[in-house]
Amino acid sequence: QLVVIIDPHIKVDPMYTLYSQAKDKGYFVKDRNGKDFEGICWPGSSCYLDFTNPEVRKWYADQFSFKTYKGSTNILFVWNDMNEPSVFKGAELTMQKDALHYNSWEHREVHNLYGFYQEMATAEGLIRRSSGKERPFVLTRSFFAGSQKYGAVWTGDNTADWGYLKISIPMLLTISMAGISFCGADVGGFIGDPEPELLVRWYQAGAYQPFFRGHSNMESKRREPWLFGEKNTQIIREAIRERYVLLPYLYTLFYRAHTVAEPVMRPLWVEFPGKTETFDVENEYMLGNALLVHPVTDQEAKAVSVLLPGSEEMWYDFRKFKCMEDQFSLKIPVTLENIPVFQRGGTVIPLKTTAGKSTEWMTDTSYELHVALDIEARAIGELYLDDGHSFQYLHKKQFLYRKFIFHKNILSSSCKDRSGQYHTVCVVERVIVLGFGQQPTFVTACSKGGKEKEVVFTYATKTSTLTLENLALCVDADWKICIN
Repeated sequence: QLVVIIDPHIKVDPMYTLYSQAKDKGYFVKDRNGKDFEGICWPGSSCYLDFTNPEVRKWYADQFSFKTYKGSTNILFVWNDMNEPSVFKGAELTMQKDALHYNSWEHREVHNLYGFYQEMATAEGLIRRSSGKERPFVLTRSFFAGSQKYGAVWTGDNTADWGYLKISIPMLLTISMAGISFCGADVGGFIGDPEPELLVRWYQAGAYQPFFRGHSNMESKRREPWLFGEKNTQIIREAIRERYVLLPYLYTLFYRAHTVAEPVMRPLWVEFPGKTETFDVENEYMLGNALLVHPVTDQEAKAVSVLLPGSEEMWYDFRKFKCMEDQFSLKIPVTLENIPVFQRGGTVIPLKTTAGKSTEWMTDTSYELHVALDIEARAIGELYLDDGHSFQYLHKKQFLYRKFIFHKNILSSSCKDRSGQYHTVCVVERVIVLGFGQQPTFVTACSKGGKEKEVVFTYATKTSTLTLENLALCVDADWKICIN
């Protein structure tokens, strides 16, 4: 995929088609005297499209058609930048408050809506170019309430500094609680040059946040992961692999955000509203209802203090599967290799068994389920799937929504929404049950209408972990696994 930057300002140049068309149609924001407002931005002297005007938004959206946007293809998407709007010369580095918009609204009254309307028009243009068949991708720097309907946002021009890594967490939690789930911060910091440890820690944090990308300005040194030494490269690669493996869970969380407005990344108090000790926690967060993430945000840290809420909760190390016996507030030793991540007891997380070089490459790869048992030896989880790019899920019911329940030593998969018509060749290849009290004598699996078969398993006594292998159970079918 290719993402291009498209800003709201247009260079003042009578020979530039977009400028001449917009000027002739009167589509630019006006100054207080009724003339086209001019400000300085990247191209030099520029005029700014008035996105508060519905006619301007329609014209702008039309510019994304393949016929008009020469050289564009269906894998080209858009990043709206500088859309506060940014004006380089001026007291506030933005448009003058008395500039005039559609219906004579002064800029002071619509400033916070300006970028929102550009994002709206951009998304509409990308949808329209495919005749409504394909979803858009839009990233915007300026946003407002409702921007979550049109695209992703990020926290703007941060700095390659430990303090900025630390404050990115409460910033993203605040944005998430405002309803905008698809949010992130520039990994590594936009301004300056991150030291190797900082870059590693930022990748590890970003991998467990909704919008994940590395970004820097033109004056920063090159910072591709392979430029920081083999050890750091391997650690960053592993963080990215974890992200790719986690995508089925993240995609399901985004479905929940889309349908019932649950934030993907959420403060602890969302899940534990009765635990007052969670109210001021800003250095860790829940990713969905199942994962607790505590990024390492201090230089040369050897340990971090982690709050695991709820005396009645069970928490498991996400990588080692060990149950955390001494819960509530723990001092967790850390190395550079990873950050503390815990799975909540009572949850089932769908994952890919292996990371691939792209999400498209991983489309048909197998799944595994991590079943973390609570104090009653129960767990529940979900998986949402569709083609990932079209509106077929909406118009043709091409989606799949599964529910996983572990109860009385039986793990079952059932359809949560039978209106879904999506089919996949993917299978659940592996199941890992965390907190299973004793080694079973035998395990069987059976698909609906199929024969019962014996399952290969291993049991780790030290961590009370049961691993079921070679299952080959269809993701889109009803089935159950019985542990005896």
